[in-house]
Order: sequence, then structure tokens, then C-alpha cells
Amino acid sequence: MATVTVTIDGKLYRMACDEGQEQHLTGLAERFDQYVGHLKSSFGEIGDVRLTVMAGIMVMDELNEMQKRVRALEEVSSQANRNDATISHVLNDMAHRIEQLANRIAPRPSS
Repeated sequence: MATVTVTIDGKLYRMACDEGQEQHLTGLAERFDQYVGHLKSSFGEIGDVRLTVMAGIMVMDELNEMQKRVRALEEVSSQANRNDATISHVLNDMAHRIEQLANRIAPRPSS
């Protein structure tokens, strides 16, 4: 298990993570620190816990919006797949009918 030290609102926090995930964790902490910094600049010193809770809620709000977008895209993709299957079935059916008509108009000679 690896450890990294991250900075949130000017305070250092030592955290554990899986080997190879150090840079990822550091990046996440930097992004979270930006939320805290934004709130701090907007509201001033309102307490560490309150700033952290508010930043966490902002992150969860963004996550919720992204999840909604993903679900909408999955539905569009699913509908497109259903449409593709329907079109394929219709085209196959049309090809079969055209073949039947062609055989009626000009039957193939028997061997």
C-alpha cells in the first residue's frame, strides 16, 4: 500500500492508496482543493468542516448531473441499437421479397 501527502485548504493529509495510484489520488485532492478554495473565496472563513461539507456536496451535485447525462446517452445508444436491429430486419425482409419477385418474373432454369 502506497501513501501520499495531499494538501486541502493549506493543510497536509497523509493518505493511503493502491500502488501506482499516487498521482491519481494527488490529482483528485488538487481538484477537491479547488472546490474548497472557491467556496472559501466566496464565503470567507466559515470553518473547515463546513467548507469541506459544502465542497463535498458540490462534487456530489456534479456527479449526479454526470450520471444523468450518462443514463441519457445510454438510452439514446440503446434506442439506436434497437433501430439498427429493426432496420436490418426490414431490409432482410425486403431482400427476401425482391428475390421472390425476381424468381416469379424470371425463374431460374432447373438443373
